[in-house]
Amino acid sequence: FLMERKTRVKINKKEVMLAKLRKSFSCTPKKMKNFVMNFLPVLRWLPKYPCKEYIWGDVMSGLVIGIILVPQAIAYSLLAGLKPIYSLYTSFFANIIYFLMGTSRHVSVGIFSLISLMVGQVVDRELLLAGFDLNDDAPPALGHGALQNDSQSNTTAFNLTIAGMNAECGKECYAIGIATALTFVAGVYQVLMGIFRLGFVSMYLSESVLDGFATGASLTILTAQVKYLIGIKIPRSQGHGMLVITWINILRNISQANLCDVITSAICIMVLVTAKELGDRYKHKLKFPLPTELVVIVVATLVSHYGKLNEVYASSVSGAIPTGFIPPKVPHFNLMLRVAVDALPLAIVSFVFTVSLSEMCAKKYAYTIRANQEMFAVGFCNIIPSFFHCFATSAALAKTLVKTSTGCQTQVSGVISAMVVLLVLLFLAPLFYSLQKCVLACIIIVSLRGALRKFQDVPARYQVNKVDTLVWVVTMSASALISTEIGLLVGIVFSMLCIIVRTQRPRTSLLGQIPDTSFYEDDLKYENLSSVPKVKIFRFEAPLYYANRNYFLKSLYRLTNLDPNLEAARRKKYEKKEKQHLKRGDHTTANGLSVGETTLQLVPKQIDFQALVVDCSSISFLDTTGVNTLKEILKDYKDLNISVFLACCNPSVIDALKRGGYFGKDFGTMQEMLFYSIHNAVQFAKDQK
Repeated sequence: FLMERKTRVKINKKEVMLAKLRKSFSCTPKKMKNFVMNFLPVLRWLPKYPCKEYIWGDVMSGLVIGIILVPQAIAYSLLAGLKPIYSLYTSFFANIIYFLMGTSRHVSVGIFSLISLMVGQVVDRELLLAGFDLNDDAPPALGHGALQNDSQSNTTAFNLTIAGMNAECGKECYAIGIATALTFVAGVYQVLMGIFRLGFVSMYLSESVLDGFATGASLTILTAQVKYLIGIKIPRSQGHGMLVITWINILRNISQANLCDVITSAICIMVLVTAKELGDRYKHKLKFPLPTELVVIVVATLVSHYGKLNEVYASSVSGAIPTGFIPPKVPHFNLMLRVAVDALPLAIVSFVFTVSLSEMCAKKYAYTIRANQEMFAVGFCNIIPSFFHCFATSAALAKTLVKTSTGCQTQVSGVISAMVVLLVLLFLAPLFYSLQKCVLACIIIVSLRGALRKFQDVPARYQVNKVDTLVWVVTMSASALISTEIGLLVGIVFSMLCIIVRTQRPRTSLLGQIPDTSFYEDDLKYENLSSVPKVKIFRFEAPLYYANRNYFLKSLYRLTNLDPNLEAARRKKYEKKEKQHLKRGDHTTANGLSVGETTLQLVPKQIDFQALVVDCSSISFLDTTGVNTLKEILKDYKDLNISVFLACCNPSVIDALKRGGYFGKDFGTMQEMLFYSIHNAVQFAKDQK
């Protein structure tokens, strides 16, 4: 039977477009109110905030995250190649802005190790190009002047020409200038992506690509911290192959290791790992996670200060961290042009991690987020703080998990965390002067446990999907051995190539009938299937388009053991010989048969079927080449007196066949060529004479 298709209602696209434009550009009080409320979601939920129910959980969660945030912020400044004060600024402003604009109740936005690494690589590259020395162990200058112009700590100065004015800028001034310009451009990209609704870009970052990228970047982060762990002074490697070059430099200078730093690192890692393992084991009994990092930093700072580890053992310390805020400053436009390309992967990675974590929390706690608003939120978390000497931010998995486990209900907890950071910024920052850098490196390395444990999941991942495992390995290797940005690009391109290859060479099979049913399955995969006499059923498990046309035909000819073109050529050759015999007056053929028996000889014994059924259930679409391919096999098999039937076609495939003229001009034979199930096609083939 042939089902009737619904008549499509013709839509005047011009009218629809004009109506949408009128609606978009109209301005009414109600629309303005909705716009403001959507742009600042805090205006919707804060007036309805159930204080008695939520306040305790939010305060506890905010305090715990703030306590964790301070040591992590100071530590991650090593990754970004900046002074610790800028990490604290970043943590403060990111929490405040996401509180106003975010739609997730639980996600923790702030400094993130991968983002800090990407910022640090750009900063280091530009410092080298400007002629600065990347040695970060020079004597630090004190006070606010160090943040504005630290030419005392680095003899190289760089002249910036801005709006026709020349300003001499030292290493630290130039470094934060690069970081803020990079952050501003990344934020602009994210806002533009939100305006043009380009959130779909994140779909091209599969779970395997993201996991591989995170693991590869974690290896790079680990490698960059080893020199702080053992207290050696080696140049910060830049460019491709940074991981290998850094390890070569480490091994060459291993004899210069600082014994004080080595002992301190061993003790800190042992304490941190033990505390983390105990916390994971007894997390159901603990109301909130142990503030191990803060305890380690406080104890290590006291030991370093009173033991005079810097003076006596030449152990590298954090140096002066000034209090208060630096006056805001507009990022340099000239520097934006230099980092415009670097900002694109930074913007995409930052957005993808934020949205994926937001969706994870929303699903777990049964509420919804708006991905487009998340794009705006994380974009403005980069744009606005860039004026206040901050660098790029993103949602962080570890802090988000801690947030949810400590009773967080809303982003009020983010404000509490920001207040903790503010307290450090205003009063406590100078107390960390004697904190050893090896302690900060230990905190960073231990925080990478989750990403590095992905190596344990490789065998299980391989059992689930070999192609995804290959994508993970390629992305991880490229991110670690080449560079993080190129690794991400390689991962995306390779995963797309895997999809293309899988559609170019998909599974193909002949089907057999399940006994006493109307269902058919792969003859090679299942036992006890019965073949249908005189009928071949061919399944192609991919769209049929220009890239896999040849594979479709080769698979069909191989599985049916018949190439219609070769068979047609053989018959023509045979007919030509027969005509030559007849012209000579010989009434027998070359095989000794009479002319009347020739037609029997024309049908070779190897053709054991009279009908071909193509199972189109896995063919999601056809392009012009695909339609022409089906028309070609229809004609070729018809020349051999073999009927071709299509089964289980979806509406888009049927429409493509109609437009391509597969069923003829009037579609009169459509019901004899197209069937809604394989069984119907087989029954029709059996009923034919």
